[in-house]
Amino acid sequence: MSEELIRVENLTMHFPLQKGLLANVFAKEKRFVHAVDGVSFNIRKGEVLGLVGESGSGKTTTGRMILRLLEPTSGDVFYRGRSITSYTGHEMEGLREKMQVIFQDPYASLSPRMPIGKAISHPLRIHDLAHGAQARELTLAMMEKVGLSPAAFLYRKYPHQLSGGQRQRVVIARALVTSPDFVVADEPIAMADVSVRAMILELMIRCREMFDLTYLFITHDLATCKYICDRIAIMYLGKIVEIGPLKEVFANPVHPYTATLLEAIPVPDPRYRRTHPMPKGEIPSPINPPPGCAFHPRCPLAEPSCRLNEQHLVDLGSGHKAACSLKTL
Repeated sequence: MSEELIRVENLTMHFPLQKGLLANVFAKEKRFVHAVDGVSFNIRKGEVLGLVGESGSGKTTTGRMILRLLEPTSGDVFYRGRSITSYTGHEMEGLREKMQVIFQDPYASLSPRMPIGKAISHPLRIHDLAHGAQARELTLAMMEKVGLSPAAFLYRKYPHQLSGGQRQRVVIARALVTSPDFVVADEPIAMADVSVRAMILELMIRCREMFDLTYLFITHDLATCKYICDRIAIMYLGKIVEIGPLKEVFANPVHPYTATLLEAIPVPDPRYRRTHPMPKGEIPSPINPPPGCAFHPRCPLAEPSCRLNEQHLVDLGSGHKAACSLKTL
């Protein structure tokens, strides 16, 4: 069994609700957005963990806290057994060389005034890994590896001169140019055309093997996880409600929310009819999350006890855990 690379323990992020000056002065109590509430999991070296859920469930916030782009309200993140909160500023700069991110929107994460060659080589200069001609050679080599070919021709192009798929490859190349161990891929195919998504996924799988990478793959699409993830964690309203090996969760979804997400995967058969009831309403407000099980206002199986008792992950064996007392008793 491979070594543990990342461990997350009771990670919590509550953003204070922004109000006007007078409202803050006279407010009886401070209110918070409960973005992430006590999330725990680990990722082993070489593994791909998929973090799945609806928009607003706290996936991106979790990824940013793991990279320490956000300081958590409580909880901790460990990289190779050491808490990243114990790193000094200088040590953290060195750690960022080994922990990188692929952002969702390449247009927003690339400077329109910077040629893509310079954008990809920028991390090499920031971390003092290479400069001048050496940085250019390393950048051209990385561009070829991610499919930006001919690299010498594209090196001086600007983001607006590239296609959506090429821009996504630029973001991937920039993340990999420092030879990281761990990459947070925040919905890396969400902004790509449907025709390009398969190619981007194939590229990420190839890069995983080529560079011995470990991914946290954030997505709202369970169908995508099937092609790249080893394990998946289902997130709802800031909490993980189910986690386990991909095949086990797909074959035996325990939490009603997981079953709902699986049922929502499109089936290319016009005669197919869904049999699982779809949840009613929308995801509740994270400012005032419901008591008990967070999913109970929408759950078709909810009982009175679900409104009263907070649900915790229960080990079902083989690394499969779920937080639903109706299914785990």
